[in-house]
Amino acid sequence: MVKENLIQVQNNIKAACEKVGRNQEEVTLIAVSKTKPIPLLEEAYNAGSRNFGENKVQEIMDKYPVLPTDIKWHMIGHLQRNKVKYIIDKVTLIHSVDSLRLAEEISNQASKKQVEVDILVEINIAQEESKFGISRIEAFQLIEEIAKLPNIHIKGLMTIAPFVENPEDNRKYFRQIKELSVDIMQKNIDNVSMSVLSMGMTGDYMVAVEEGATMVRVGTGIFGERNYN
Repeated sequence: MVKENLIQVQNNIKAACEKVGRNQEEVTLIAVSKTKPIPLLEEAYNAGSRNFGENKVQEIMDKYPVLPTDIKWHMIGHLQRNKVKYIIDKVTLIHSVDSLRLAEEISNQASKKQVEVDILVEINIAQEESKFGISRIEAFQLIEEIAKLPNIHIKGLMTIAPFVENPEDNRKYFRQIKELSVDIMQKNIDNVSMSVLSMGMTGDYMVAVEEGATMVRVGTGIFGERNYN
């Protein structure tokens, strides 16, 4: 089932790219494997997935040693400062940086381990109280401050759009993130690239791709409904 779902999602991404004249190669599909058991991840891996997204540090710690070493792990959930040290040399990208204090801790731990860490700054584009992330207004100052830190590199922006019945309702938010990334790029800040836009999930990733997403985070669409028990 995982393989069939994966093929379907990839076909959907291809169709969304074709609709707006983009190359499918520009979009990385992250299989969101949070709460999923190892055999399901292996199924996705065998079907071609190499990018996996986790919400919790502990799950990365548990899965990292037992799965193939060519997997790229993405930390997509809220990251607590006291847990940074556990994953700093295991993840390809931290999507959820939303404060200078967190960035400072990432920089500090990266320096200790002598690694370079790529991050995204999380924007709460719809200003939902239940979600982490900073406002568009705060983004410029935070990015300028993080950019000065050693061993940490800003690669773009991430957002979690509202949960909606109709994916079209989120188009405006994806468009706003894209516009924000262009505004930030125009400032030519050292150590800041806006090459990555991580936006779009199972319900709305096709719209996100049409609006410029370079990474989409799909869990349910690949692995089926999540079991929280």
